[in-house]
Amino acid sequence: MPDRSDEFYRISKLPPYVFAVINEMRAKARAAQIDVIDLGMGNPDGATPRPIVNKLIEASRNPRNHRYSQSRGIPKLREEITRRYQANYGVTLDSEKEAIVTIGAKDALAHLLFATVGPGDVVVSPNPAYPIHQYGVLMAEGQACMLPMPDANTFLNRLEDLYKTSTVKPKMLLISFPHNPTTTCVDLDFMKEIVRLAREHNTLVVHDFAYADLGFDGYKPPSILQVEGAKDVAVEIFSLSKSYNMAGWRVGFCLGNPKMIAALARIKSYLDYGVFQPVQIASIIALRECEEDTKKICAVYQKRRDILVHGLNRAGWPVEKPKGSMFLWAPIPERFRSIGSLEFAKLVLEKAQVAVSPGIGFGPLGEGFVRFAFVENDQRIRQATRAIGLFLKE
Repeated sequence: MPDRSDEFYRISKLPPYVFAVINEMRAKARAAQIDVIDLGMGNPDGATPRPIVNKLIEASRNPRNHRYSQSRGIPKLREEITRRYQANYGVTLDSEKEAIVTIGAKDALAHLLFATVGPGDVVVSPNPAYPIHQYGVLMAEGQACMLPMPDANTFLNRLEDLYKTSTVKPKMLLISFPHNPTTTCVDLDFMKEIVRLAREHNTLVVHDFAYADLGFDGYKPPSILQVEGAKDVAVEIFSLSKSYNMAGWRVGFCLGNPKMIAALARIKSYLDYGVFQPVQIASIIALRECEEDTKKICAVYQKRRDILVHGLNRAGWPVEKPKGSMFLWAPIPERFRSIGSLEFAKLVLEKAQVAVSPGIGFGPLGEGFVRFAFVENDQRIRQATRAIGLFLKE
């Protein structure tokens, strides 16, 4: 049968998934019994804290929890996330109008775009970018405007220039800090400027806060909702995936501007019945009892960061320590730049048996870089940097 998927309207807008090339090579190597150290996909390897798992088991045994749940999330879970925002950021949220539970952060982002973006609406994001930030806009019929972000100030300056020169004003700003893949981190003053520009130009803001709890060396990532007046224009997407080692549980939240929350709630009411209720009940325990675990998880990632950075520098690959996220955004060594990030990633996998993500997979301005994820233990990361060192010396 011929492949007719290119005839499907939205599928035709999506390019081939670059990471699939590396994933296929990794799978073939492992099938051949080759020990590949996978630092490519940002898939947390740590165990979910025990109290959360125990609560899931308990709640799953109750037949009443086997029914359909609520699309917007059960009230107690929404109340618990608003309590966390009050405790951690001093932000007051109405659990009925300014908070909704989502099936992970991707669900929140993709469906929020479908709910709020229409044909031709301009959505501005930094580039490189997490793929859904660009292609979610295209699937929603919007126009993705990608501004370069070698650093946060450059992005902000380019955004201000865009407002001054463009005849079509952005409908939405889609940002994420700490940033995936570049690991760029910002302070509260940066968020204040984003909110000021958005309010001045009547622009919506979506802040993907996936790495809210992964700040290193004393750095605490700010919530955009800490900015006075942010709820007039902005929502923030938070997820339990990284903060609580709950990636596979698929629990996220969208918080802030009540009009955008209402739009997301309406579209979700047509699409789903919410997260499996025992998972939501267990998530209440995560937010209520496991705050110390988020600090331990952050400390694990910081140690892995230090081992990886030290090992690569020692191997002759100069890199700098990121202040946040669970990634290292590494410029390709000079003598390999001409072959591009995809070919270089393939080479690292072939010669060093280490999988990394090619920068081109995050957009055109990701070329020249690869991304490492801190998702293997200390010993495996040391093993990876030694193997890369031997490859670079060949």
